[in-house]
Amino acid sequence: MANTTSKNRRNGESAKPPVAKLRIGLLTASIWERTTDNGTFYSVTFERRYRDAKGEWHSTQGFDKGNLLTLAKLADQADTEIARLTATAREQAAA
Repeated sequence: MANTTSKNRRNGESAKPPVAKLRIGLLTASIWERTTDNGTFYSVTFERRYRDAKGEWHSTQGFDKGNLLTLAKLADQADTEIARLTATAREQAAA
């Protein structure tokens, strides 16, 4: 997520929050919306939260073998949410 925020600030845009966040356990998918002259596009970033040896929380975008099935399920949910967002936008544009 930090990379997306940094990119937005570099391009002179204000940092916008994700349009949706999905979570399974310690894994999170953030769905980002970008509107251009060619339409609205969505992208997804994934993050895993963990505690270090001192008990402090951190996040990473790296996943080990034990996270992959959950990550795949989260990616499937993100795909479904993007389809819902796209359909809603189309309905609103047609109204």
